[in-house]
Amino acid sequence: MELARLGQALGERWVAGHEQDDTDQIVKSAGRVLRILELFDVLKREALVSEVSELLGLPQSSTSVLLRSLVVMGYLSYNAPTRAFAPTTRVALLGNWVNAPLLSDGPLIRLMHRLNVRTGQAVVLAIRNHIWSQYIHVVQATNPMRIYVVKGSRRPLACSATGLTLISDLPDSEITRIGLRYNAEPQEVDVKVPVPVLHERINAVRTNGYAFQHDTVTVGAGVIAMRLPTLENSDERLSIGIAAPTQILLEHKDEYAIALHEEIAVHLVQSTTSPVANCMESASS
Repeated sequence: MELARLGQALGERWVAGHEQDDTDQIVKSAGRVLRILELFDVLKREALVSEVSELLGLPQSSTSVLLRSLVVMGYLSYNAPTRAFAPTTRVALLGNWVNAPLLSDGPLIRLMHRLNVRTGQAVVLAIRNHIWSQYIHVVQATNPMRIYVVKGSRRPLACSATGLTLISDLPDSEITRIGLRYNAEPQEVDVKVPVPVLHERINAVRTNGYAFQHDTVTVGAGVIAMRLPTLENSDERLSIGIAAPTQILLEHKDEYAIALHEEIAVHLVQSTTSPVANCMESASS
């Protein structure tokens, strides 16, 4: 996704996301269709063929064919007077059965909105996707000094707060393999993480109960994240994070860590005992 152009389209000065896709590992047409649907989810309005083509960096001719195909299938509608396309209710209904009690205005979504209200910053929900931590849902910041986080953005497991929490319960041998692979393969962000450093970060997560990374993937911004308890009827690992400009995170790190712990305890777990609580109690005594 063309982040600079997306920022202009959204009227946002500071947009965080990723611009590269694993095009050699996916069927091109399938990838383009899903990227189109994800773009509409970000824009939250109708769009012209030319805008979709420009924002996704796709040829306009093939973009037009894909959009019209999605209209025929009932996933998009076409507004003849404006010559623009928009998603239909059929898109909204896709996957609404997956963890519906938790995700459809359930405790997980309420947790994210509560953290957003409490901090004023962006709240991200991340899941492990192969070697990435991927933001599958975002509640955007309300604070004037904010960063706009694009839903669907990916972050390396080895150098992102959500990524570190997602792998913190793995055996050390698996952590080593992840570190070796990360350093051996080309990355969107040219930041190497020596394996001993990765183990230090993982040990910090295990001790503190949260991960805090800044100025790695997005210069001037960062995330403080915490692993979520395993959800009912799901084996997926999930992490929740607060994304904000670095200076704000540095000033409010302890406050945000407490907020994460307290809101997770209220919305998702019965017990309020955690390393974060113990850490904060020790700090205040």
